[in-house]
Amino acid sequence: MDPTSTPSPKSPLEGWQLSWGGWFDNRHGEWWLLAQLALIVAHLLPPWPAPGSWGYAWPLPMALAGTVLFVLGLALAAQAFWRLGPSLTPLPDPKPGAALITRGAYARCRHPLYQAVLLCSLGVVLALGSLLHLALLVGLCAVLGGKARREERMLLQLHPDYAAYRSAVPAIIPGLPWLDWRC
Repeated sequence: MDPTSTPSPKSPLEGWQLSWGGWFDNRHGEWWLLAQLALIVAHLLPPWPAPGSWGYAWPLPMALAGTVLFVLGLALAAQAFWRLGPSLTPLPDPKPGAALITRGAYARCRHPLYQAVLLCSLGVVLALGSLLHLALLVGLCAVLGGKARREERMLLQLHPDYAAYRSAVPAIIPGLPWLDWRC
């Protein structure tokens, strides 16, 4: 490197711990990420069965409510992304040296990005009236609940004050046992 040149800015992907080996042995929870991405992308599938095949049109208020929930989910995701800053990683294993974020969206729930994904998925279900998309939402609940649990095991090791935060703040969706575990 030329000593007179300025160093290149750090990539936002730096420190994400993504590697080819990880996709094969799940060393940082890559399989959780893969399952999550597959379920999210599957939301692009057309509704099945189509609501019209049931003999009636899907109610417009339901479709509008779904659209509003989807947009709200995107807004919540943007807020959580912004708050995480350099601690952001798509994997359940936190970045080495990442700060524990407990303010903003993280004061409302411990995993607001997962909450936002579920809200967007629910919005799609309501907008389309699709049993397929309802099944995808249930699958996302299972995957994100498991991914969050793995993430929290690591956070407990890295941050001594995580246990108090975990006992005080809902995980993903308050009051739902698979999506809210407080110890």
